[in-house]
Amino acid sequence: MMKRLAIAAAAMLLSFSAHAQTPSAPGNGEQDREAMMRMAWQAAAQAAKAGPTKIELLDQGTINLPNDIVYIPQPQAGALMRAMGNTASPALVGLITAKAKDSNWIATVSFVKEGYIKDEDAKEWNANDLLQNLKDGTEAANKQRRERGFPALLIDGWIEAPTYDSATHRLVWSVGAHNEGSASDAPKTINYNTYQLGREGYFSLKMVTDANGVSTDKVIAKTLLANLSYNTGKDYSDFNASTDQVAAYGIAALVGGAVLKKAGFFALALALLAKFWKIAAIGVVAAGFGLKKIVFRKKDNA
Repeated sequence: MMKRLAIAAAAMLLSFSAHAQTPSAPGNGEQDREAMMRMAWQAAAQAAKAGPTKIELLDQGTINLPNDIVYIPQPQAGALMRAMGNTASPALVGLITAKAKDSNWIATVSFVKEGYIKDEDAKEWNANDLLQNLKDGTEAANKQRRERGFPALLIDGWIEAPTYDSATHRLVWSVGAHNEGSASDAPKTINYNTYQLGREGYFSLKMVTDANGVSTDKVIAKTLLANLSYNTGKDYSDFNASTDQVAAYGIAALVGGAVLKKAGFFALALALLAKFWKIAAIGVVAAGFGLKKIVFRKKDNA
């Protein structure tokens, strides 16, 4: 079953498509899950900020939102993640998606404050080795997924092998994934990941899309990355070796299983890949981010 979620903001429709699953819990029925989702989207719509505008990201930096792109801050972003059956990482800063009805992507914005990331190993890394590390880390996390009632997640391979720009200190990579036991023609989720290193850690923008939209959506992901900048004193170039903390790992770990497991890399992918609810659409009609009417349309969608 496929669920499509839509928020209309300022008389326009803000939406993305998602496959979602929430594991069953004692005493919780479908109506409870629907109510939780509706409340989460209502709060998100009221807190959302639409581009073009500049969004402050903690005390670290800013991101310029293009036209028709919307930012959902904390705590509404975390509540929405949980309503979709995910855990919200402590590093989560917000969510970004698009207004367009045919938009099929959503991105998490996180800041991991673990110190200055050394980037020397980017000169010598091997894409095949990094892919195997990613598969190993994902497999280690599959135990927790099964315990929560989610299917195991399997990595298909690179959509875009890791590339690092030492001049801008930006990292980009992408993989495809699918649920264990899913049909061969089931929708494939694509994770498109971009990173901006800083003095005290790094920003990550992790976009989840599908195989049909990745060629277009990755352009948006790179635009968002280019629009992200650190505040004065927080940039990678501001690092002071005598006073600043250095991370316990290098940049290759950002493409490795251990760090990704810790950061909840595939948390959002789980929500987009799984099948559970019969809701085909949740539409939220709003004026100036204020909700006036919520419409549920239920039907089976093969």
